[in-house]
Amino acid sequence: MTARRRVLFVAEAVSLAHVARPVVLAQALAPECDVSIASAGAFDLCLRGTGLSRIGLDSIPPALFLERLAEGAPLYTQAELARYIEQDVDLLQREKPDVVVGDFRLSLSVSARVAGIPYMALCNAHWSPWSVHRRFPLPDITLTRLLGPALATPIFRMAQPIAFRLHARPLNALRRKHGLSTFSDVRYAYTDGDFTLYADTPSLVPVSADCPLNHHFIGPIVWSPDTPLPEWWTQIPVGPLAYVTLGSTGRVDLLPALFEVLEQQGVRCMTATAGRSNIAASSASCFVADYLPGAAAAARADFVICNGGSATVYQALSEGRPVIGLCSNMDQFLTMSRVQDAGAGICLRAGTVNSDELRAAVDRMVGEPGFRDAATRVRADFAGFNAGMRLHDLIRAHIRV
Repeated sequence: MTARRRVLFVAEAVSLAHVARPVVLAQALAPECDVSIASAGAFDLCLRGTGLSRIGLDSIPPALFLERLAEGAPLYTQAELARYIEQDVDLLQREKPDVVVGDFRLSLSVSARVAGIPYMALCNAHWSPWSVHRRFPLPDITLTRLLGPALATPIFRMAQPIAFRLHARPLNALRRKHGLSTFSDVRYAYTDGDFTLYADTPSLVPVSADCPLNHHFIGPIVWSPDTPLPEWWTQIPVGPLAYVTLGSTGRVDLLPALFEVLEQQGVRCMTATAGRSNIAASSASCFVADYLPGAAAAARADFVICNGGSATVYQALSEGRPVIGLCSNMDQFLTMSRVQDAGAGICLRAGTVNSDELRAAVDRMVGEPGFRDAATRVRADFAGFNAGMRLHDLIRAHIRV
């Protein structure tokens, strides 16, 4: 009998997606491997109904993470990462996994090597240094809010390479301390691992031919909360329908404007607030809940409005539904840039979007079948990937017991 491999998933609980993806993969591997998951408790919703228990592990508060994103500042200080490394090493020595899979737990770039544990880094290919798309969009940061996108863009273009180097500095200092090589910019920190796992498809987010052989596309990882359907699920009137969810990092203050535009354009909406807003339904064609089973909601809707992050975007595209992305941070802009290239979505800037832009985007979603056709093509591409199975195959091929 082949020994079961011990797989430890480490989730950096600064956003829901970074916890949800490891949970989905852990569930997929559980029949064949001994799996465990470590994270802070901010997004324990992801574990509901899975039968998985969480090993406690500190992370910075999600609110602090979002604050730094909005400022365009480095996401972690050297002291925070040093504390992470100490905790990681203690965890790895205590749990003794055969492999550790980390989702945005950047400290594993050091701690896994210190502990001598093979490390698989889960990330999105748009952060790859080998991505064929090398231009980075202007995020909604302090610079953008002060000068406006038109003036901020050329300054950002010039400053971006310097900023990427500065963002890698805290981790580089600790890698140097432990005798490890340093990174030329933060993209290498985001994608460093003994194995790098891209939660995308190469058709949607292509990389160059010289991408290292230890980088693997495992495909989209789609999570949906284990939550019952609301009572109003069967009461939604017939007609065009949008699924609206701004997730754990989107601009929930935009919900009133969204509701108004959708009502004006004759579009019904069902909205999941992720518990971040107490907004009430604005009309008889607007329905609100804290959480919805996202896959079912996306499948029922004609299109999805979200924050542009890969979690909800890929959920929508897996159901063949196009997306309007109201983007703020760079990760969201990068995700929606590729979706827009594929013809399956519209990217809007959350920090400056107005009712006219929202109205035009909704009109296009309702009136132009090309978006639905493109989303259907992406769904077919996604269907060729099973992230859990691909991860299991990699572990079985490369990780010795």
